[in-house]
Amino acid sequence: MSVQSTVVFADLFGSTGVFESLGNAKATELVTQATAWVAQRCSAHGGRVVKFLGDGVLIIFEDSTKAVLAVMDLQHSYQQVLGCMPPKAYMPLRVGVARGGVELVADDCYGDAVNIAARLSELTGPHQIWVNSEAIEDGFDVPDPRFRLLGPIHIRGRAESCKVYQVEWQEDQNSEQLTVPAGFDLSSRFGSKDALGVQIELAWLDQKKSFNAFDLPIHIGRTHQVEFVVSDARVSRTHARLDWRNGSVVLVDLSSYGCWVRFAGGGADLLLRREECVLHGRGEIALGTSFSDPSAPVIEFLVL
Repeated sequence: MSVQSTVVFADLFGSTGVFESLGNAKATELVTQATAWVAQRCSAHGGRVVKFLGDGVLIIFEDSTKAVLAVMDLQHSYQQVLGCMPPKAYMPLRVGVARGGVELVADDCYGDAVNIAARLSELTGPHQIWVNSEAIEDGFDVPDPRFRLLGPIHIRGRAESCKVYQVEWQEDQNSEQLTVPAGFDLSSRFGSKDALGVQIELAWLDQKKSFNAFDLPIHIGRTHQVEFVVSDARVSRTHARLDWRNGSVVLVDLSSYGCWVRFAGGGADLLLRREECVLHGRGEIALGTSFSDPSAPVIEFLVL
C-alpha cells in the first residue's frame, strides 16, 4: 500500500574523481565513512535509512518539515567534514527531496517520490538542496525566504514537469567554507572569473562568447541565425536553448539526437532528449553524440 512520505536522496558530488586520484581502496574507505555519517545524521532527525547506493544514501521521513530541516542541518554540519578532507578527496554534498506516495516493500521503497528525489539530486549542484513543491508546501508556508522557486523542471521519464524549490541554507554560513579548494580550477581557458555581470561563458574550438542574464534566451546550433554557432553535421540547426529562469541558467534540448552534460568534479553524465537541466559551475556539453565519441562537438561552459 502506498503511503505519503518525504524521500531524501543525498549524494557525494565528485566521487568519481576521488576514485581516480586516490585509488579504489582509499576512495571506498572515504566514501563509506561519509555516507555512514550522512545516514547517522539523518537518523538523528527521525529519518529512516532505506539503503546506500554507491556514493548516495536514500532516507525517508514521515514529516516534510523534519526532512527539510534535517537536510539543512546536514549541509551545515557537513561543511566541517569537508574541512577535514584533503583536496583530492573533496566531495561536497548535493541533496534531492520529494514528497509523494511511496510503496514500502520489505527493506526497500519505490514510487514517484523516490525517482524525483534521486533525479533532483543528480540535477542540482554541489552544496545545494532541491525540493519538490509538494514537500515544501506540505511543511511550510510560502513564500519563505529560505526557499527560492526555480520553476518547473523536467524529470526524465515523467510526462509532467516538477515544480522545484532551492533551499537557501547558506545564508548564515561562512562563504569561505563553501569555496572550492585548490586543485579545482574553475577559470581554465576562460580567464578571469570576476567579469562583472557575466552569467555564462561558452567556448568551442577557437570560439568563445559571454552572455549576461539579460541576453538570454540564446540558441545553440548549426545555422548562422543562432547566437552560438557549432558547425558540425551532428548538430541540429537549432540544437539547444539557454534560458534565464528564476536566477538560474537552464539548458533546454531542442534536438533530435540530444545533449550530454558533464559537470566538473565528477558525477554521471546527463543525457537530455527534449529535456532540460540547470547549469552550474563549470562543465561541458556534447551535442548530437556522447562524450565517448572522441570527435564529438563539445562546448565548455562556465556559469559565474
